Amino acid sequence: MSSNLFDLSGKVALVTGASRGIGEEIAKLLAQHGAHVIVSSRKLEGCEKVVNEIKEAGFSAQAIPCHIGDMDQIGSLFEQISSEHGKLDILINNAATNPFFGHILDTDLSAFKKTVDVNIQGYFFMCVEGGKLMKKNGGGSIVNVASVNGVIPGSMQGIYSITKASVISMTKCFAKECAQMNIRVNALLPGATDTKFAATLVKNPAILEKALEHIPMKRVATPDEMSGTVLYLVSDAASYTTGACINVDGGYLLA
Repeated sequence: MSSNLFDLSGKVALVTGASRGIGEEIAKLLAQHGAHVIVSSRKLEGCEKVVNEIKEAGFSAQAIPCHIGDMDQIGSLFEQISSEHGKLDILINNAATNPFFGHILDTDLSAFKKTVDVNIQGYFFMCVEGGKLMKKNGGGSIVNVASVNGVIPGSMQGIYSITKASVISMTKCFAKECAQMNIRVNALLPGATDTKFAATLVKNPAILEKALEHIPMKRVATPDEMSGTVLYLVSDAASYTTGACINVDGGYLLA
């Protein structure tokens, strides 16, 4: 084991949804600790912006766009990674969608399918393809970004909460079946975080005030407050940790 438990030198890491928010902060932190980071999201321009910032800071990264709700794009992504790097050591499944905010009875089929295609199907097959590549090279680490909504459903976020509960279960299933391949699979459960993705919550004073009543720390998180837990989970410091679902929520799930 390295004397620096958080040294990721020589590792290839893929971070989805990395063009902004939590994914961007994760990508930058992994790069700072030595990993070559593949920054992925739907739009190339956003990925390239993050890659340029990582490179300007003296670290290693590249951009590969991918919409994880599209199976063909997932296939192309892993073909390119395999061809260019021959391995994948770290996979962070962070890309997600939440197109509907409203009463669960008003959920239409389009919103349902979009949410399931990205948050369940996308995560699942990213784990499958990432796991296959890791298996060939002696192991790796996968972190799925779930949500506290997967434990306590968010108001007016029914289908999103359902998919995040699925991510928690998915994490445990992959962890159990892949452990003997030296593939560790864990989950991050963010609480309310100040991102564009969560704007409906954090930018609405009435909704935010109500949410803060249930958060003992009485504030929302910043995106960089999520990345440290991910660094731990993919590092040698967590070498005996798999199937863990870690809440980073200001105490929300205590309430």
